[in-house]
Order: sequence, then structure tokens, then C-alpha cells
Amino acid sequence: MKFIGLEEHMMPTAIIDAAGVDGADMMDPPYLEGLDDLVDGGDSRLARMDDAGIDVQVLSAAAHFVQGLEPSLAADLSRQLNDTMAATVARHPDRFSFFATLPVGDPEASVRELRRGVEELGAVGTMIHGQTNGMFLDDPAMRPVLAEVERLGVPIYLHPGFPPIEVYRAYYSGLDDYVAKMLSTGGWGWHAETGMHILRMVANLVFERFPDLQIVVGHMGENLPFSLARADEWLTPRIKGLTGSVAQQVLDHVHITISAYTTAAPLLCALEVFGADRILFAVDYPFGNSATTVDFLSNAPISPTDKDKIAHLNAEKLLTRL
Repeated sequence: MKFIGLEEHMMPTAIIDAAGVDGADMMDPPYLEGLDDLVDGGDSRLARMDDAGIDVQVLSAAAHFVQGLEPSLAADLSRQLNDTMAATVARHPDRFSFFATLPVGDPEASVRELRRGVEELGAVGTMIHGQTNGMFLDDPAMRPVLAEVERLGVPIYLHPGFPPIEVYRAYYSGLDDYVAKMLSTGGWGWHAETGMHILRMVANLVFERFPDLQIVVGHMGENLPFSLARADEWLTPRIKGLTGSVAQQVLDHVHITISAYTTAAPLLCALEVFGADRILFAVDYPFGNSATTVDFLSNAPISPTDKDKIAHLNAEKLLTRL
């Protein structure tokens, strides 16, 4: 079975240094599959892909910090990241593709870099890491970016990002610092916020304005499969101007990946709610384990047809520039 992974991260050390962030902090927690692979798209990454049976990784920069930087610095670092990603893909075009990084805090610069990334460098979409300085994708300032995404016919992979400091203090103070960090990110907070981000987009009629816009979220749907029916019940009657229902808008505009989730119950819930045509494969490399994720899907209690859709067919359909 062919496997195409959609949430496979990379972060060149030169960009970390240029941004002035703590490189050690980027490498936490300590159980990652291959820390060297986070900063490199070379032989060791390919060897791990081969060992696990993964054919293609769609690379994305672990660049949540870039979005909120001073606009000119963010634009410069985004260009550097995209050039680096494109060079990595050029060395192994049959094994890699990439999502472009954008200086989201500057929507006009984001439009230019998105266009360059897709039309000149070959990006298959863009990855955006949550809110940017309090601005979500439903903000009117983001409409030019969404319009360009729609025009290019590529998806946005909406990845979690770190919460604003005010949110962090309100929700995660009073805990051990390390535990608070984990709870606010992969331990819970990331997934709750990203699911909420999608519902904000529905509530603010983003998909009414951009009917062809397609979004991908990871981590088995960021809580949406389990909670969509209740969100639909509470929100649909109260959103003025909404065509259809909240649930239907989510199902029409959102795809989910299985990244970092390797147990059957969440997958079966996602299949029941979203259907096999909207679920794609991802590892969340190197934060997830490649071999474990491949083995999980290969042996999951679902049909061979659905396995093929999730493993590669849906990605080949969605990523038209792959």
C-alpha cells in the first residue's frame, strides 16, 4: 500500500537562529523519532521513510513562531523557509513535496509569498499555525489570503499554534511549568483551539464567501468528529446567513489527517462522522512515529478500500499539484 504523509515537519537550524528563538525549546519533548530529521531533509529522513514504508512526505516548516514576528522579518524568513523546502524537494522530487510558510501577520505579503510558493516553487498548499497575534482565519484582514488560496486551488493545512500569553496564563497557570506546556499543546490545548478555529470560520461565514476553500486539520480532526453533532445543534439555529448546517459546512470544507493518533476508536469515530473520503494519512513526523502509524493504518479494523483512500488516494485527489 502506498503512503503519502501530509503533516511531516522540518525546521532548518539557520531559520531558528535567524528568528532568535530557543532552539532547545523547539526540540522538546525528548522522545522524538529523529531530532536530526527536524532540521534536515536528507538521507536519515529518507531512511526512516523507507524503513516505515512511507513513499512521500509533504514537508512543512515547524514555524509557528514565524507568523507572529515583525512583518518584514517574518516575510524574509518565510521566503528562506520556502526556498529551503523547494531545494529539498528538488533533490528528491519523487519523495517530497511541501506546504508553503506564510508571514501571516502581513496578509498582503502572505498573498505574494503564497503565489510565489505555489506558482514558482511548486508548493502544494500552505500550512498556517493557528491564530497570529490574536488574528484567526475568519478575520476580515485574512480575506485576500483566502481568496488567493481559493484561486490557486490549494488547501490550507491548519496546524495548531501556541496560545496567546493571556490565554496561557488563564488556563495553564498553577501547574508545573513542564506539565503546563504539555497540557497547552499536544496534551489537550492545541486540539481544542484548532477545532474551535474551524467553528469560528463557519460562524463568521468564511465558507459562504469562499465556497471552494478547503482546509485540512490533523490529529484525527482536532476533536471535531466527537463534538460536531453538539456544535451543530447549538450553533446552526443561531448563525445568521448560514447556508445549510454547521455540520454540513465542516464536512464540505474540512479534511482530517490521522497524525499522531494510532488507536482504533478515534479513527472509527472519524470514519462515522467524516467518511473515508475526507480522511488522509499523516505521521506528525518527527513528533509521531512513522512505523507505528503505518502499522496502525495497515492493521486498522476498516475495509481495504478505505485504507487505500486514507493512505494515498485522498491526498492525490486533494493535492492537485502533487
